[in-house]
Amino acid sequence: MKLRIPSFGLLLMLAVTLPAAARRSGTKARSAHDFVQSIGVCIHVQHGQDPALLAPMLQYTGIPNVRDAIDKNYSSQGLLRLHQLSGCRILLCAGSGATDEDLPATLTMARQLHREGALLAIEGPNEPNNFGGLRYQGEHGGGNRSWLPVARFQRDLYQQVKADPELKQYPVIGISETGAQTDNTGLQFLTIPDTAHCLMPAGTVFADRANAHNYMYHPAWYKPADNRVWQAASPRSDCRVDGLWGNHGRTWLKHHQGYTEEQLEQLPRWTTETGVRVGDADGVVTERVQACHYLNVFLAQFSRGWERTFIYELTDDGDGTFGFYHADYRTPRLAAHWMHRFTSILRDEAPHQTRGRLAYSHTGSPCIHDLLLQKADGTLWLILWGERVEGEEPVTLTLDRKRKITEYDPTVDTQPRRTLQGKSLTLTMDQSPIILKLEK
Repeated sequence: MKLRIPSFGLLLMLAVTLPAAARRSGTKARSAHDFVQSIGVCIHVQHGQDPALLAPMLQYTGIPNVRDAIDKNYSSQGLLRLHQLSGCRILLCAGSGATDEDLPATLTMARQLHREGALLAIEGPNEPNNFGGLRYQGEHGGGNRSWLPVARFQRDLYQQVKADPELKQYPVIGISETGAQTDNTGLQFLTIPDTAHCLMPAGTVFADRANAHNYMYHPAWYKPADNRVWQAASPRSDCRVDGLWGNHGRTWLKHHQGYTEEQLEQLPRWTTETGVRVGDADGVVTERVQACHYLNVFLAQFSRGWERTFIYELTDDGDGTFGFYHADYRTPRLAAHWMHRFTSILRDEAPHQTRGRLAYSHTGSPCIHDLLLQKADGTLWLILWGERVEGEEPVTLTLDRKRKITEYDPTVDTQPRRTLQGKSLTLTMDQSPIILKLEK
């Protein structure tokens, strides 16, 4: 029997591509609730986007988290309104081109969001290598200048959050683009180790979570390629884009040493921006390719250890055609429809406390990935996806025993395509995802 799945895609999940022999001993399921809660998107309410227009888009796509930067707009009213209308939680970023007043303003806004149940986490300044850098305590830093003012801002942000009785429970997310440091301030670390010999003192704490803007296309890796999203999500030095290694392993500009590859595998981390424009890669990125990438990036990232991933962005703006929606706030792209079906199928109200195991294996090339999830009702959900640029690939899935299998295709409908009984299935993996509900 044939089931279809993505080829230029990157569709969904695997906690790592484990060899078949390892799976036969039983793969432990991860929480479907936790997976859906890992999904986020960037917005610009603080730049004037209307929360009343954004809320229906978030509700339709089922995206539970948003990221916005204060960027000198110190009113939290728009973000609070968005939370009230959609239920979303907010990653609050100190913004681009931050200055002294942005630090207390970030804390004040964070408290206001916290009191309404709207706060998700607090993030340091956005990309200090861009937007003119940062000014703090009378010094201009970032860009091609010293990054010591950036490091001091982030250190002070962390200390003040953790000293605040209302905010100390929330994770502090590190500065993005630490790989651009001109001098070795130590920002590549969450806490500077004793042996690092950085400009900031050993023991300086910057963040609870590392941060990368690992956009899936990079000037050095721009043409179509197999396993694009999977590769971009890699925490190791084989990452082909601006990923975790280049920002927290060995910095990409001056090659300051940070964590080892083995340490990066375990490093708590978020991606606060990733995405791709329709029309990128010399026109190869169609709406369908973008939709595949956007499903796949959430799956690959979660599978490879990223706690949260935020797509840039919900709607198009001056940065181009990144959006799930066009700039008119009304017209959805294919990615919006696919995300709606995807989150509708996988949504779960609460995490399952006791995770089950499933012994299974599949054949296929390194372009085939999988992720095993479990819902609160105990049901297991196996998602398979491929990341081939073109063509199809036969894959044989073998389960531990004969089971009831319900097949879903989020590119078509939220309703099951078919239900069958079986132990072994032959799948034809192309450009569409497959979600399998497995029951005894």
